[in-house]
Amino acid sequence: MTLLAPPKRHLWVWFLWLAGFYSTWAWLVFGQGHWDEAKAHWPIALAMAFGSYIAGSTPMGGGTVGFPILVLAFDMPATLGRDFSFAVQSIGMVSASIFILARRQPLAWSMLKGALWGSAIGTPLGILFIAPLIPELWIKLVFAVVWASFGVLHLYRIDEIAGHTGMTEFDERWDFRVGLAIGVGAGATVAAVTGVGIDMVLYAALVLLCRADLKIAIPTSVVIMAATSLMGIALKLGLTGVQPGVFGNWLAAAPVVALGAPLGVLVVALVGRRPTLLFVAVLCVGQFAWTCFVEWDVLGYAGLALAIAAVAACLYALERLRRWGGVLVAEAQRKRNGGAPGR
Repeated sequence: MTLLAPPKRHLWVWFLWLAGFYSTWAWLVFGQGHWDEAKAHWPIALAMAFGSYIAGSTPMGGGTVGFPILVLAFDMPATLGRDFSFAVQSIGMVSASIFILARRQPLAWSMLKGALWGSAIGTPLGILFIAPLIPELWIKLVFAVVWASFGVLHLYRIDEIAGHTGMTEFDERWDFRVGLAIGVGAGATVAAVTGVGIDMVLYAALVLLCRADLKIAIPTSVVIMAATSLMGIALKLGLTGVQPGVFGNWLAAAPVVALGAPLGVLVVALVGRRPTLLFVAVLCVGQFAWTCFVEWDVLGYAGLALAIAAVAACLYALERLRRWGGVLVAEAQRKRNGGAPGR
């Protein structure tokens, strides 16, 4: 698996991007008369100040905060939360990705390239043919279940996940194929339905299969979510349209996330990723409980039992992935030792 970490940095590229973005945003807000609309949506800007930090410092996109705030706290449609996630991440996570690339942080390039190609196939298919079939309630539950499973995983596996150093290198063609499968599958399902999530799936493959260092896995997950968000919002704008209200919320949040997500990349390098991941894990479990509480009249005990069973099924799949990773890592070590049993 190819890693890229040359010493020379090109932060001027990121500053150039910021200048271009803020010039465009100022033209929209002041030149086109949208200031009142942006000002009216200040609560989402406040929420995304925290959400953008999460986007840059964890494998969970800014939609991890934006989606539940809009859908659960502001009682907006789940489809609006999904479209907003694509829109706001197309600024915040793109800004973080440019910052990551400009700083020459190490990335799992082979798997990332596969995931990028896979997402280019899966995300359009999911947006056009799968997402329109998913009811509002199921969008909320898909989000709640997937995020809760990742939260629980980190609560009891955080020491192991945070303890990885470097990354086990397998065959690059195999890495590419795994990334391709992740891109197609996660792009067509969780990302197309909720607006987020492909980053978490790729991250899971890196830390559970490849035992990748968080310094590699998290920046790689940020880049795939940025690319998927750009594809998602472009498809929405060009083909299906976006939900009413997305533009106003985007105007308010975009200037915050353009700096907030890269700040998360920088700050977490100083304070460490473990405390942030634990905090976000608690939030992920909390939003599951919040969703079940808000939708209790529809879910009832039977629906709650099914939702909990779905979380358990996701955790089982993640544990199976971890076990498979253990087998692969042991095989790789034996090959490095010339076929002798791993020590």
